[in-house]
Amino acid sequence: MPVKIRLQRHGKKGKPFYWVVAADSRAKRDGKFLEKLGTYNPNTNPASIDLDIDGSVKWLQNGAQPTDTARAILSYKGVLLKHHLLGGVRKGALTEEQVEEKFKAWLEEKEAAVQAKKDGLSKVEAEARAKALEAEKEVNEKRAAAALPEEEVAEEAAEETTEAATEEVAAEAPAEEAPAAEEAAKEEE
Repeated sequence: MPVKIRLQRHGKKGKPFYWVVAADSRAKRDGKFLEKLGTYNPNTNPASIDLDIDGSVKWLQNGAQPTDTARAILSYKGVLLKHHLLGGVRKGALTEEQVEEKFKAWLEEKEAAVQAKKDGLSKVEAEARAKALEAEKEVNEKRAAAALPEEEVAEEAAEETTEAATEEVAAEAPAEEAPAAEEAAKEEE
């Protein structure tokens, strides 16, 4: 039975989430699998990968062939390196302790590189936020500067309209009182 290490798609449309599985190559993409080796989430930056390294190495030693994408994931997590180093143990070139030391050193370097990328991304994001805030402040200042003369003009117009309205009310008040007095006189009769 030819075994492949491949990705099995999960998640919803537009938001893929993958399981890394060892499966019979004749099985459907999302069908039966022999063992789940880990997960891969490409929606995050950097992509988050959770992988059972020892289980993956075991399947590689038993002859499982990874697909191209799975090979890239296995290489990224160091599974192919560990498989290579364990080949040296079988040939007698290395000991188990040397393999573990080399693999741990490689993992530390890789973790440092990933952390540097995360720090760089957060720094770029913080700079973008700062620039956006500065641009927004400039726009608000321009709006405030443009609104001041308009407010002064609006205040003057409001004062003029209130003066005109008080004059009209004063002129209309005696005229309104006369018909009201006439109506009151008619009602008394």
